[in-house]
Amino acid sequence: MKRILQALSIVLSLVIGLGAIALPARADADLATGAKVFSANCAACHAGGINLVNAEKTLKKEALEKFGMNSVAAITTQVTNGKAGMPAFKGRLTDEQIAAVAAYVLDQAEKGW
Repeated sequence: MKRILQALSIVLSLVIGLGAIALPARADADLATGAKVFSANCAACHAGGINLVNAEKTLKKEALEKFGMNSVAAITTQVTNGKAGMPAFKGRLTDEQIAAVAAYVLDQAEKGW
């Protein structure tokens, strides 16, 4: 029994280690997808992190924090359902595209657009 637990522990360590190695490639792919989705669907109103509809609610880091939009979950909800002048993208974009664009927005906000 002890050998089985040791073997499982080794296998689990390898799986976790290999998963961590693959994450940056996945994150880069998601950001690349997010950039494409943003360009095609969001840039008309939000290019460079601005907001043409409501100038106060930009996609800049400080504004995202101020309005509680500084998480992938919050941005995903906003993009999916729309609100206050922003159209809903549910049914127009896949869940994966919406998650990718949310990650891209946060990444760009961190970098200062």
